[in-house]
Amino acid sequence: MFQTLTDKLTQAFGIFRNKGKLSEADVKAGMREIKLAMLEADVNFKVVKEFINRVTERAVGGEVLESLLPAQQIVKIVNEELCAVMGNKNEKLTISSKPPTVVMMVGLQGSGKTTHSAKIAAYFKKQGKRPLLCACDVYRPAAIKQLQVVGEKIGVPVFEMGDRENPRKIAKAALDYAHKNAYDMLFIDTAGRLHIDEELMKELKDIKSTVNPTEILLVVDAMTGQDAVNVAEHFNHLLDITGVVLTKLDGDTRGGAALSVRYVTGKPIKFVGMGEKLDTLEPFHPDRMASRILGMGDMLSLIEKAQENFDEKKAAELEQKLRQSTFTFTDYLEQFKQIRKMGSMEQIMGMLPGMKGMNVKDAKIDENQIDRMEAMILSMTPKEREKPDIINGSRKKRIAAGSGTTVEELNRFIKQFEQTQKLMKQFTGGGMKKKRGLFGKGFPF
Repeated sequence: MFQTLTDKLTQAFGIFRNKGKLSEADVKAGMREIKLAMLEADVNFKVVKEFINRVTERAVGGEVLESLLPAQQIVKIVNEELCAVMGNKNEKLTISSKPPTVVMMVGLQGSGKTTHSAKIAAYFKKQGKRPLLCACDVYRPAAIKQLQVVGEKIGVPVFEMGDRENPRKIAKAALDYAHKNAYDMLFIDTAGRLHIDEELMKELKDIKSTVNPTEILLVVDAMTGQDAVNVAEHFNHLLDITGVVLTKLDGDTRGGAALSVRYVTGKPIKFVGMGEKLDTLEPFHPDRMASRILGMGDMLSLIEKAQENFDEKKAAELEQKLRQSTFTFTDYLEQFKQIRKMGSMEQIMGMLPGMKGMNVKDAKIDENQIDRMEAMILSMTPKEREKPDIINGSRKKRIAAGSGTTVEELNRFIKQFEQTQKLMKQFTGGGMKKKRGLFGKGFPF
């Protein structure tokens, strides 16, 4: 996501970094490069034009030209203007003062409505809400079944009346059911088409007038680029949506939709889908997204992801083991499992400052290497995991054969583990109290 745009912007900023003082001509030359970078990323032309005008106006107005560090000032201005284009702050889903909160999910066929209805329901279930899913897509084959499958995976019930009933009646019946059974959120998965037509819009308007939704979220596929913006504009005009859910931002997308939707519709992006799994959903934070685009990382999202996925009880137990210097291969294996819950190493790296323009291979992080290390630990006996000192030559041959690795690889891994143990010991004897780690209390790193 945004990799091409990040690379192009980095090149454009290079024009500024090579000069001690900037002239108005230098600024305009750099802005030309930034403009081309944004257009190549499929950002809406009106958005690009407005963005460049605002940045240029601030850059040639003394804020930059008279600065001792003009390059840093330009990056600061671009960062602030990117945030402004995308809405400046995170806009949360409106929760109705009188339950249930009704969320109507709309969009074209194939955009990911059904999956993201479940993702958002799961997101709020984690926050203590009681969500209910409603199947109102009676046209697409197996649409109801798909919603039932994802609903079962996240433990959220699905209200359905088959594929022969009128969607408006289904939505009304679901709302009554939610009232009677104390569900405080209702997510209505509506039908889509391959294109916007009168029949689709009439049906959606009927559902809207019947259930009076708290939110109407438009689900758009970021992979469609400029088309995603056009779809958002049409749906907003006809339904007056309250927000947007951008899907497939983990794919090979140029990012133009994320930078254009808010400007074109005036409606905020509330969530972004970052993968196919049902837990790959993030609230949209314009400032964090701008930081990622400029290659400055996103530590806040990384910390939140870590706190969400790491078990506090296990982290506390691990902390105690570190204090007592009893960290074992079993604990090492547990850490691998915890880190994997956060996503791929590439995703994690993308949130780290200074990683712009780098991929997993550039950073010498091989996902397969983690698989091999896990295999080596799993090939050890419980006693060997707890007491690595007993792993002699014959045991090493057995472990290497069982894990599909070589004795040399195993020796390197054991040495790496011993170095980790030594590093951990430096945090004992009061050091752990002073250094609670990157991710806060109870987290060891």
